[in-house]
Amino acid sequence: MAVVVAAVFYIVAGALHFIKPAPYLRIMPAYIPSHAAMVRVSGVFEILGGLGLLVPATRRAAAFGLVALLIAVFPANLYMAMHPAEGGAAAIPPGLRWGRLPLQALLIWWLVWCTRPRYVLR
Repeated sequence: MAVVVAAVFYIVAGALHFIKPAPYLRIMPAYIPSHAAMVRVSGVFEILGGLGLLVPATRRAAAFGLVALLIAVFPANLYMAMHPAEGGAAAIPPGLRWGRLPLQALLIWWLVWCTRPRYVLR
């Protein structure tokens, strides 16, 4: 069940990159080029990763691809925490903005956990 929840989480998160791209665009640091394209590319990879989690033959590759994506987008989350006004997060309390950063480690752990050989999708 955990792998299905993870898959849905990433598919929905990826879809939001297309449905509501503005929050993702705001948290992009200036040094990253082509903000709109990067948001779309990361959305595509989240959707593909989520779908890949559902297929036992691709689950491991999808999980580690999503881990790589979480690491790649970490600078945007750090930017939002450090520059809340520019990142569109001025209304979010500092504890929540900074608390999002260690959440990335939990998301990575969850993905790795989903790759356990004995995990069977029922």
